[in-house]
Amino acid sequence: MTKTLSFAVVHFIVAFTVAFALTGSIAIGGTIALIEPVLNTVAYFFHEKAWDAVRAPRLRSTAIQVA
Repeated sequence: MTKTLSFAVVHFIVAFTVAFALTGSIAIGGTIALIEPVLNTVAYFFHEKAWDAVRAPRLRSTAIQVA
């Protein structure tokens, strides 16, 4: 859990720094730094679902060959 929290802090700092550097606005940088990780988490969830759907036929094929 500590590693996850430390990564979240690093992610926030990077997102804020990039957004601030591009806009020059602390408010916009902070807003983007708060919203981007949430959207990224949702995107990751759907990415995993899609990846599982692609991988599932291969796993079944391998299981059939082994049996």
